[in-house]
Amino acid sequence: MSVQDHFRNQHCLITGGSSGIGLALARQLAAAGAHVTILARRTEVLQAALQEIEAHRRTPEQRFICLQADVSNAATLVPILEGYVAQSGTPDFLFNSAGISHPARFEETSLEIFERLNAVNYLGTVYVTRTLIPGMLQRGSGHIVNLSSVAGFIGTYGYSAYSATKFAIRGFSDTLRAELKPRHIRVSVVFPPDTDTPQLAYETPLKPPVTRELSKSAGLLSADAVANSILRGVARNRYIITPGSEATLFYAMVHTLGNVVYWVMDRMIANALRKTGSR
Repeated sequence: MSVQDHFRNQHCLITGGSSGIGLALARQLAAAGAHVTILARRTEVLQAALQEIEAHRRTPEQRFICLQADVSNAATLVPILEGYVAQSGTPDFLFNSAGISHPARFEETSLEIFERLNAVNYLGTVYVTRTLIPGMLQRGSGHIVNLSSVAGFIGTYGYSAYSATKFAIRGFSDTLRAELKPRHIRVSVVFPPDTDTPQLAYETPLKPPVTRELSKSAGLLSADAVANSILRGVARNRYIITPGSEATLFYAMVHTLGNVVYWVMDRMIANALRKTGSR
């Protein structure tokens, strides 16, 4: 089924929908004829994003909504989502795209960073999903799409806090899939590689020298390319979605070569340490 046929007239909620991959998803869903709601923290950025999405409208009947909320704050988030569902109904598709990162070697990463990344990346996904799942179960349909990362299936130098949260998304998604598939709710988990987004621009200066060196050998996808891959995967009802050839290759290596992948990573890190003079 094509992306347009799959999403036309469907109700889609995207967390982190005001920028990066989330905004790219929103634009493409609007172009496919979907009703789109974006959720993010900053009101002014949400309003600018909503104008972008409106520009991709396919029909006059489409509805576009923005919700101002912090996914990490359940006390304020849940009432906002409940009010939204009461007015607009439970979305057909939930895209959990909200996420942040702060690279540093483990001993240089504060406990506050671990707590903040866990609150946004993992618990934020749990809070939104837990609030919306009763409506999906009552209706007997729905599709939950959780964004993890390549760092969610292979630990990445300099990303101990981020990688742990993205591994958690994988475990959460595996369990959701097992529990919800017999009840006609679909789940997908996405493992994007490095993507050209404002978040990447923020974190690049913070990367340890070894992490920056490793990044040189990695490809960089546009947010639009990742969003297109996600929507095509969802339209084909795929559980695992790996945008780009690099993410697909690494996923295959990890799941077919087993521990050999650690030898490969060790060689890459040793080379990066040598080039940067790091210890």
